[in-house]
Order: sequence, then C-alpha cells, then structure tokens
Amino acid sequence: MRSVLMVAEKPSLAQAIAKILSKGNCTSRKGLNGACSVHEYTGIFQGQTVHFKMTSVCGHVMSLDFIGKYNNWDKVDPAELFSKAPTEKKEANPKLNMVKFLQVEARGSDCVVLWLDCDKEGENICFEVLDAIQPVMNKGSARSVYRAKFSSITDTDIWNAMNRLGEPNHNEALSVDARFQTKYFQGKYGNLDSSLISFGPCQTPTLGFCVERHDKIQSFKPETYWVIQAKVFKGKESPLTLDWNRVRVFDREVGQMFVNLAKTSRDAQVELVSKKEKTKQRPQALNTVEMLRVASSALGMGPQHTMQIAERLYTQGYISYPRTETTHYPANFDLKGTLKQQTNNPFWVEEVKALLSTGINQPRKGTDAGDHPPITPMCAATEAELGSDGWRLYEYITRHFIATVSQDCKYLQTTIEFSIGTEAFSCSGRTLISPGYTTVMPWQGIPLEESIPVCERGDTFSVDEIKLIEKLLLMQI
Repeated sequence: MRSVLMVAEKPSLAQAIAKILSKGNCTSRKGLNGACSVHEYTGIFQGQTVHFKMTSVCGHVMSLDFIGKYNNWDKVDPAELFSKAPTEKKEANPKLNMVKFLQVEARGSDCVVLWLDCDKEGENICFEVLDAIQPVMNKGSARSVYRAKFSSITDTDIWNAMNRLGEPNHNEALSVDARFQTKYFQGKYGNLDSSLISFGPCQTPTLGFCVERHDKIQSFKPETYWVIQAKVFKGKESPLTLDWNRVRVFDREVGQMFVNLAKTSRDAQVELVSKKEKTKQRPQALNTVEMLRVASSALGMGPQHTMQIAERLYTQGYISYPRTETTHYPANFDLKGTLKQQTNNPFWVEEVKALLSTGINQPRKGTDAGDHPPITPMCAATEAELGSDGWRLYEYITRHFIATVSQDCKYLQTTIEFSIGTEAFSCSGRTLISPGYTTVMPWQGIPLEESIPVCERGDTFSVDEIKLIEKLLLMQI
C-alpha cells in the first residue's frame, strides 16, 4: 500500500485537518520530539487506497544565518552582507529535533501533501519541509510533491483543497529568505542597529507614511479662529442652534463685524427648506487591516493580541484565514450557506432570518488582492466556547459579515436655510427611513437627534442670541 505524508504548520491544524479528511476515523500518537502528533488513517488518494500520515511542524523549521566569520560585527562592514557573505540554514529550534522528526515520519513515503498556511511564510516552510524529507522518501514517482490551498478549516474548504492539489511556489519561498537576511539580525546585536538599515517591501511605504505624518505634526501650529453661534426659537419650542454658512474666520475684528451685521435683525427668515433621501452604505467585506483597526478602536485589543485570537479562531474552524488584504467575495463564495449557520444565535437571529426570507443583498464590490477571501465566520459559536476576547472578536466578524449582505441604511435629511440680517445660517436633522445593516451593527446607526421644527419658506423665527465664539484649530492625531 502506498504511503502519503501530509504536513501542516501547527499541531492543532494537523489534528483538525486529519479529523475532517478521515471523517473522525484516525488514530493519533505523539512524535519523537514530543511537540507534534501523528494522525494515521486509510483512505483514497488519486484513485488508490493509501495509508495517510498527517503531522505538522511548529512554524519555521529552519532559520537563515551568515557563516561564522561574518558574525563578528566589530570586523564586518554591513555592506558586505549584501554582496559577499554566504548564508547557511540552521534549525530554528534545535530542541525540537524537527528535521529528525520529519525524516522519521517521512521514511518510506511515496508522496507528500503540504498543508502549510497559504501565505509567503507558509510557502517558505513548504521548502524547509521538503529539504528535510525528500532524501528519505521513496523514489520513482513522477510527481511526489503536492500543495493544498485553503482559507478555512471547514469540511467544505478542506475537501476542496484536497481535491484540487497544486504545487508549492518556489519564488515566494525565496522572497522570504531574502527578507530574513535583515529580519533575523535586527535587534539581535546592539552595535548593528546603528549601521544596518532593515529593508522590506512593506517597510518602505510604511516608513514613508510615518515620516510624512511626523513632518506634518512637527510643522503644525495651532491657530485661533472665530465662529458665529446663533440660536433662534419659534413660539414655545426649545431654541435651535444654527451653523454659520461662512463656517469660520481667522480675524476677530472681521468676525465681530459679521456679528454686528447679523444683529441688525431680531428675526431669522426661513429662506429654504429642503429634504433629501440619503444612504449610508453597508460595509465592504472584512480584511485584516479593518479587523485590526476596529479591534483597537472599539474592542480595546492590541494588534498582536487580536491576531493571536484570530489565529486561534481560525485553527479551531470558527473563522476563515485571518491574514488577507481582499475585501471582495469570490464569485463562488456561498454567502447564503454561511448566513444560514447563524440562524440560532439569539444576538442576530431575527436579522438573519429576515435576510434569508426576503433575500440577501449582493455585497459591495471590493478589492481582490489575489490572496485569501475576506475574513468570514465559518460556523456558529457561543461565548462559552470562545472565551471573552475570542467571543468579542468573533461577534464583530460575524456582525460585519451579516452587514455586508444586508441593505444599506436609508434616512431623510432635512435642511433649513436661514437669513439673519446679511448673514446666512442653516441647521440639519436626520430622520431614519430604514435601518438596513445598522440593525446588526447598531453602533453605526443614525443617532437620535432633536427634531427639526416643521416650517416652510417665508416663516420667521425669533433670534434668541448671536455671539462670537473663539476656538483653536488643532491637528487630529
């Protein structure tokens, strides 16, 4: 019987994938390094009955280093590291004996299926695994290396990956090795940081953003300005605060002149009443940047902590792969099926049932970065299953997904234009027509406001007060 070795990036992933592919009928044992388990079962591969052996690594197997003589930083010009210094790979964690463990499990295997995470890091680890195991695998098979591409740990996604195996990408793996030349040593040697500049495709534009923002902050000078505040009333109604159409002036004497001109009249004349239906768009599908932004600003969770939780939710099968730049669902994405999984959660059951009954709305077109689908809930969950922070992140991801297939929020904006003396003022108010997606994302809903008085062109209001207010123009950081 042929033997197929399968390797995942983490022990928890190996266990989850083996459980799905074996339909729960696998035996498990600890590997020789004590950190990784091996799950075995019999199944069908390319039309033949084979013995499957699923195991994992614990992240990177190897680390990239310069040879010994280039590690004396008192004698090496950092420029030589980019032109002359040869490199060598060493085991990332010698205590794990990962190379020996992989070779023991791979001995006698006919082929390997690589289930490493589907990003550049995962691609790099693919070739670290291959370097370790190919010398001990059986020879003779025309093709012995397969790459599984997946974005979530669900039965459907894992089986689809197994049925559409490809090949690992060597160029993406090499791009990670090139980055490691600077990343590995950054901060490792105190006297290196002053002379070696780390370089990377993400670091350069990020540094540019930081420098640009720093320069703006350093050169910004707060500036005093003045606005006119007018309050008017009609009958026994509460005073209505108006916005000055000139917005602001930067000269106090000019501002006082406009106040004097406005005070020539004790009445505010209604010049125009306009009503316009407006739309607040539902969100685009969720990517990593938006998830981290919301986690930081609304959930009080830092980026590192958020990603640790997201990785755990992913490996446990609750959400899709959490590292993606894409905000557009692929054409074959099962939106309705994903939504149906949320029909029993009391927090959003009514919204979900309503969408399934009336029909889901097509998500807004986003950006397809060509990496992974947007971050999406993959199965139903409860707070008891996920813990406090896990549930809070999962709840946001789920609410965001439901919002993407909901209707837009619609409201009516009423604007009243006034004239007081020679000056123009206005006030606006919003009335909700249809909450749409804000039912499931209430923090984005239209806030309750004091009602705008009913009036029409030609009506007059009494002026309660007109005054000049001094303010300071500050930079938002």
